Amino acid sequence: MRPLWLVPLAIIIDQVTKIIVQHTMMRGMPIEVIGDFFRLTYIHNPGAAFGFDLGSPLLHTVISIAALGALVYLYRTLEPDEQLLRYGLCLVLGGAIGNIIDRVYLHEVVDFFDFGFGLLRWPIFNFADTFVTIGVFLLVFGYSRKKEEGDETTGQPEGEAVRG
Repeated sequence: MRPLWLVPLAIIIDQVTKIIVQHTMMRGMPIEVIGDFFRLTYIHNPGAAFGFDLGSPLLHTVISIAALGALVYLYRTLEPDEQLLRYGLCLVLGGAIGNIIDRVYLHEVVDFFDFGFGLLRWPIFNFADTFVTIGVFLLVFGYSRKKEEGDETTGQPEGEAVRG
């Protein structure tokens, strides 16, 4: 089964939660969910994932769209049995598109998940960032497994040529 259904599902979850946050919360006012450890804090993030700044909002959008092209290309080059890699790419695609939608319409990304203790906090993020992160972990795991399987089939240590 092709996991392409994950792309629209990730976009819908991301965008619906952002709309709910925008219409029900005041920007910058944290709501404690699990004490100070987990809060919902509605902010607009002009930077990249987890607040990293790469320059102007236009540059972030252009880089994101170029990355989408690379992800679609990677998806199309996968073998049919490489399902873990397909799932990972679909999660990354869905998350990336969710944040691109924000950039196009708001010129910033809506973030709201806020974890930490006191002043020691992880950068505030959203579902799109979560999908991208999970997708990247699946890709790293899938490609590392693929490489290990390739090494086992040759019986040779990595990088060593077969001599005849």
